[in-house]
Amino acid sequence: MKMILWVFALFVVVCLFVMPLCVFNCSRTDVVTLTPWLAPVVWEGTFNPDLLDSIYLRQDISVAATVFAVGKYIMFLENFLETAEEYFFVGFKVHIYVFTDRPDEVPQVKMAPDRQLTVLPVPSSNRWQEISARRMELIQKLIEEKLRGHLDYIFCLDVDSKFHGRWGTESLSGLVAVIHPGYYWDPRSKFPYERRPQSRAYVAEGEGDFYYCGGAFGGSLEEVHLLAETCRSNFEADAKEGIEAAWQEESHLNRYMWINKPSKVLSPEYLWQDFKSRNPEIHIIRFSGVIKDYAKVRPNV
Repeated sequence: MKMILWVFALFVVVCLFVMPLCVFNCSRTDVVTLTPWLAPVVWEGTFNPDLLDSIYLRQDISVAATVFAVGKYIMFLENFLETAEEYFFVGFKVHIYVFTDRPDEVPQVKMAPDRQLTVLPVPSSNRWQEISARRMELIQKLIEEKLRGHLDYIFCLDVDSKFHGRWGTESLSGLVAVIHPGYYWDPRSKFPYERRPQSRAYVAEGEGDFYYCGGAFGGSLEEVHLLAETCRSNFEADAKEGIEAAWQEESHLNRYMWINKPSKVLSPEYLWQDFKSRNPEIHIIRFSGVIKDYAKVRPNV
């Protein structure tokens, strides 16, 4: 009986963890390609794009992307949309949702067949922190009211960014996080987690895995809905007690991802910073935050 249970357990492990990794090539030895909980870490050279695309094309998947172009951040939208057309899930059904308080200023960008854009008006705000904080609420409601039953995956991205290379099916999974480019070589003691125990975003010293970006995350609709709902609830509970986490929604996202491990982790290739020089292990920059003067684009600094 014990032998049967052992064989069954081994079969489950192979089906859930080993087989999904077969489309990934872990030949990179200069970087971490597998987390301690057996989630792949995606870098250039660790996956077969043709094989992955062929698998997902047969499934006829559809992907949503959200961006928030509020206030002067509208100036970044055209570059975001144009480069998304060139690199983001090319050949697949894509629906981009733009949240903005300036719908009349949304640029007209030619989109390929099976790709569309929807503009969703939102109120303006005098604090960029409030704009950042409301993202989780709006993403939650978008999934509940428009996406369920119609799309399969969603990625939530910063508008003040642009694509430089392929972002495709290699990024798909249940819950997907992106390693922050500013901290991926640092020890956990230097991660800017929320360290006040009073906050629901709290991560204690010595705890945590990676430090993840708030500017790029995603996964299946249900997984992202649960993340957004939880982060929103925790943020609002903190606000009632007069607490604002160190990095707003990014702090709450990192707390959530520490407790609920992502099933796939994307390397800093998937959200680099343009003011940084490219490190040797970064073979390609796929998506990056553009250089900007925060004093000119944020309503308060």
